[in-house]
Amino acid sequence: MDISLLLTEIMVALLGLLVLVLGLALPARGKTVVNRLALLGMIAILIYAISTFSQEEAFFNGVYQIDMFGSYFKLLFLSAGILVMLMAGKYISRFEEKSSEFYGLMILATLGMMLMCSAGEFITLYVGLELMTISFYILTAYLQNDQLSAEAGLKYLILGALSSAILLFGISLVYAMTGTTMFTEIASAFTMQPALLAGVVVIIAGFAFKISVVPFHMWTPDIYQGAPIPITTYLSVGSKAAGFAALVRVFMVAINGADTSFDWSMLLAILAALTIIIGNLIALSQKDVKRLLAYSSIAQAGYILVGVVAANSFGLKGVLFYAMIYVFANTGAFAVATAVEVDTGKTGIEAFAGLSKRSPMLAAIMTICMLSLAGIPPMAGFAGKFYLFAGAIQNGYLWLAVIGLIMSMVSVYYYLGVSKAMYIGENENESPVLTTGGSTVALWICVLATILLGVYPGPLSELAGYAIQILM
Repeated sequence: MDISLLLTEIMVALLGLLVLVLGLALPARGKTVVNRLALLGMIAILIYAISTFSQEEAFFNGVYQIDMFGSYFKLLFLSAGILVMLMAGKYISRFEEKSSEFYGLMILATLGMMLMCSAGEFITLYVGLELMTISFYILTAYLQNDQLSAEAGLKYLILGALSSAILLFGISLVYAMTGTTMFTEIASAFTMQPALLAGVVVIIAGFAFKISVVPFHMWTPDIYQGAPIPITTYLSVGSKAAGFAALVRVFMVAINGADTSFDWSMLLAILAALTIIIGNLIALSQKDVKRLLAYSSIAQAGYILVGVVAANSFGLKGVLFYAMIYVFANTGAFAVATAVEVDTGKTGIEAFAGLSKRSPMLAAIMTICMLSLAGIPPMAGFAGKFYLFAGAIQNGYLWLAVIGLIMSMVSVYYYLGVSKAMYIGENENESPVLTTGGSTVALWICVLATILLGVYPGPLSELAGYAIQILM
């Protein structure tokens, strides 16, 4: 075994621990140095991960898989983490002396995501899942003097622990009936026994909670609204992508690869349809941008699940492509919301009124990111949904693609409702909304990626195509 292939994970682990230790050891004036070390360390690890993208190795008899599928999602997690660190900007000042611990926990959450996307068996997957979620439990309640943050942290702890227990119960049932936790061995030992079928259903329910699929979505709006907005951003893009990465590997290798007469794809198709419909319809009535983006995130999970349902090259390519472009579009929208919240202390749609006059750049970026989330060409969201729906039609799920298309048109209403407030609404305060240098860099990266990947999706599409070959 070539241990150097694990250097990405090792470096992330060491960086997270180093940032935590230095944050505790150094005086308050040294926090800035530690915070910059965290950001620069993540950028360096991202560059290294890019250079080792195509390497493949199975460690410990397949327990941990180094392949292009996992490498693709590692690039996604690192990119999302860097953008969130940049966009946090002035918001970090609210954490006072705890800013370094914030960065350290974010890096450890990233490590958990990496373990999830490369796990070749359930115990390793579960360890990665818990490392990620425990970090997020702390980060969600990070604003100790904020009642909404404390409430969100407690809700997330209780519901997250419950969903983890459900997932672990499903794993135990599968292990009891097959005698293994390895995905490849489960596929070969799969039989139509009621206990085994129940175990798989329970595992799907556990994953459904992590990716906010209806009817396991009720935690999302409250946690997204109460958590510090940088954490809400990372939850919506990083945690969701990690859940889908693990679900795709489990579904394609352990479940879809098994010789079974049960139609698992239809079960996921029903969940996807409910998620798309309910997420979009409830978003129509939201007056707070964080809650609006929370229900939008639920609907987006439904769209991505369409690709898992298709389980073909178009669908799986769409899952990976859409997960990546969602990082830029959603982070861009949340970055603007962060700037507005720091300036006004509010995230209601009324706080965005007249933003086009106060900060034309922020209003334009918010509109572009919203249009991408709605799937309007030539933004990247259109190309992503094209791959997802094409995969569904190719596999005989025309009705699911039609539902997705109709609800995408419905979503334009609430997305452009925010733009309406920014461009038509009036605001007595005409002073510009200021952003830090890091926030400005994050905003420009997000908007440029959203436009360029929409106009020229070929390179990312090819990369996603290479990444899914291991599963096909």
